[in-house]
Amino acid sequence: MDTEAGPGSLPHPSGSVRPVPEAEPELVERWRSQRGELVELLGQVRERVGGVAAFRIGPARTVLVTEPRAVQHVLARHPETYVKRSHRARLLVGDGVLSAEGEAWKRQRRVLQSQFTGTGMRRYDRRITEAARTTAERWAEYARTGKALDVGREMHRFALDAIWRSLTGHPLDDETQHELEAIEAVGAALPTLPADVEEGRAAVAADLARIDAVARHAIEAARAGEIGPDGPGLLHVLTEAGAERAEYTDGLIRDELVTLLAAGHETTASTLTWLYLLLDQCPAAREEALAAGEENSEERRQAIQALVHETLRLYPSAWLMPRHAAEDDTLDGYRVEAGTDLLVCPYLTHRDPELWPDPERFDPRRFLAPGGRPTDTGAYFPFGIGPRACLGMQFALRESTVLLEHLLPAHVVAFSAGPAKTKFGFTVRPDGPLPATLRPPVL
Repeated sequence: MDTEAGPGSLPHPSGSVRPVPEAEPELVERWRSQRGELVELLGQVRERVGGVAAFRIGPARTVLVTEPRAVQHVLARHPETYVKRSHRARLLVGDGVLSAEGEAWKRQRRVLQSQFTGTGMRRYDRRITEAARTTAERWAEYARTGKALDVGREMHRFALDAIWRSLTGHPLDDETQHELEAIEAVGAALPTLPADVEEGRAAVAADLARIDAVARHAIEAARAGEIGPDGPGLLHVLTEAGAERAEYTDGLIRDELVTLLAAGHETTASTLTWLYLLLDQCPAAREEALAAGEENSEERRQAIQALVHETLRLYPSAWLMPRHAAEDDTLDGYRVEAGTDLLVCPYLTHRDPELWPDPERFDPRRFLAPGGRPTDTGAYFPFGIGPRACLGMQFALRESTVLLEHLLPAHVVAFSAGPAKTKFGFTVRPDGPLPATLRPPVL
């Protein structure tokens, strides 16, 4: 073992500790002059330099991490060394579990974690199913009338309904849906807001006020003991925590509620939208999933889940995971100094041809056939890995599967136009409207 690596560090076969190799400045300057997307620069850095590589956009070095062992080292084995830092999303989610740090994050995660385990998930199954049925009924009407629909908007509406029912016990009504569209508006604006917090807040003040009004009303209803037709929801767990724990003020409950709303619908909606776009290009994948087994069979469910996983491989829920080195470390034989910013990039790891043969091809069989996917934990991580992996992973997979079980057998989606481009923000999503019509499947 490398004696310089220190306890728990990832050794390099050469036995030496070296500086992280750095991309040539010309590569960055060429990218800057072309005004390219960040993902384009990262892809070029990975291709030129490797799975642990440095580059400079400003004076400081940033380290890109895509190699699976290094990914696991950063996210799972040494989360106390590679920490999350406050980011622009705090403007929307405040001190919610997504942006919380240290002991506060640990306390908040403990309160929520039991709600998203296998046992905890069962209490939300009926609510997810009702949201899926509501969507299926709406799609049946579209099919009957021949009316066009926007697939992206439909997926957002379903995912928001599912999380709203789980939080409050109430189905999503039109007025609440309209007001909560402000979450998407703020999320889309965040990457372009001024760096100054107060200036950024002023730029989205009206949308934040709409979100806060919905949150305040929901919290007051839960605290008053109001129970929806589906029974008490996750929001009641938070208000009960407020009665027992001083830190759960109305402000923190609001932040957790908005965090769950934002993270709980945007990622699922994007995944389902991408999935339908991919099925439009590869219709045989839909037919294979439905042919895997009878309705409600485990075989069909696994095949549908493979559709979701392959979509998440190509378009991971979080395409970029920033971290900050809180102390010196050795990563894959390279010296990482305290204060270094790192970018862990599932989007690039999932498209690495050395890990995933023919990586650009949509092939759900990767997740069904033995040996079809890499076994290394750090090779596939659309929800992250380690202690800060997404709490809602099982919820997202469950709601996606349930909706597809309702919709795939009944409809084929025919798009009138594809996305204008791929938008790389806090999530990776298709940009622009996605008009489509529904036609019955060929029997």
